Amino acid sequence: MTRSTDGPWDPAIVDLPLSPWRDRFLWVEEIQASPAGDAAAAVVRLGEEGFSVCVNGDPWPEPFEKIWHLRYAPDGRLVALASREGEWTVVVDGVPWENRFSFVWNPLFSRDGSRIAVAFQRDMAYGMAVDDVPWEETFPNLTCPLLRADGAATAAVVQTEPLSEGDIVKYREGIYTAAVDGRPWERRFMNVWGLACSADGGGRLAAEVRLSPTEYTIAVDGTPWGETFACVWTPLVHPVRGTVLAPVRREGSWWLAEDGRILWDRPFVQLWQPQVSPDGRHIAAVVAPAFGRWTVAVDGRPWKATAGEMASDPCFSPAGGRLAVRFKDHGRWTIAVDGRVWRQARQMVFTPVFSPDGGRLCVRFKEQGRFGYLLDDRPWELAAEAAWDPVFSPAGDRLLLRTVEGGLFRRRVLPLEDFGKV
Repeated sequence: MTRSTDGPWDPAIVDLPLSPWRDRFLWVEEIQASPAGDAAAAVVRLGEEGFSVCVNGDPWPEPFEKIWHLRYAPDGRLVALASREGEWTVVVDGVPWENRFSFVWNPLFSRDGSRIAVAFQRDMAYGMAVDDVPWEETFPNLTCPLLRADGAATAAVVQTEPLSEGDIVKYREGIYTAAVDGRPWERRFMNVWGLACSADGGGRLAAEVRLSPTEYTIAVDGTPWGETFACVWTPLVHPVRGTVLAPVRREGSWWLAEDGRILWDRPFVQLWQPQVSPDGRHIAAVVAPAFGRWTVAVDGRPWKATAGEMASDPCFSPAGGRLAVRFKDHGRWTIAVDGRVWRQARQMVFTPVFSPDGGRLCVRFKEQGRFGYLLDDRPWELAAEAAWDPVFSPAGDRLLLRTVEGGLFRRRVLPLEDFGKV
């Protein structure tokens, strides 16, 4: 993963005291930090009036009965789910959508944050809404909501007709499918899970599907692959080729398949979380080359370094030349980069973040309830009460760190050579 944001990028430390919030409100929930670090927000209890959201010390003008799932969108807008008079909606920077629902959940953002989607229930029917526009068609059930990265389409797994308890015949005939912008595929399946779509254009939507009690495969735009398997995992649409990749189980082993054909020339005890490099030249996946040992395979070739408990979240550098993954061994988490395992290990490390040129790598960690950072295997034991993922400047020479320390929300911008000093 790589993250960058607009400036300012002049080295500075800016503190926002949080103790006045706790004096002013009955209680203050978890702090949320804006992408640029210029704002901190939290759901607060006002008293008899209900709940609000406090941003840099000031509450939204109108209270709500309940507020939850407060998050910043990538473009810096502050989004929450809130209710009034028993109806739920989405609130953006204090302004609620006009549509009201029985319930809403799982807000999703486009890559640039310009589009906001949410799953909803209304009158015991389910659908999705984007920027206050609900699907015209709703369904008896809905899972796996998805918003395409460019924000141009939504998708979800839907149940196409009611199913009474114990109606095994109808279940086996198939009542599940995927819907795109509320329009369901024509084909129905026994089960559907794990949606994946192309990031921009192309319109390809892939899903894990179950054809019978023992047959699984991948369906693309409603058409199943010609091959079936004992099991499959979540697919991935290749960003360059437009093909669909998926881990598949055959004859007791796991393989990587592309458009239904086995792609890599060797199987593994387990294989999942495939990722494609940004240039499309390489494919990586988490694999178990032997029972109880985990690592990453790149283009079918596993790293020699392995972990005994877990490998997770492989991510390529922006140019695709480097690869990092989280390793867990002996109850401790660390990072492995290009097959080399870092010396530093913690109770938890989060998703690694590459600099724009791929030359540096920074990751947030947690140890004994406190947070810090690792930069290229060098620790900074900040002992912060809360922290957010690091952000590199566009030039890759500075870091933005957002933390809560000693009752202060702190925004640090520092040159890389000052890491661990201020």
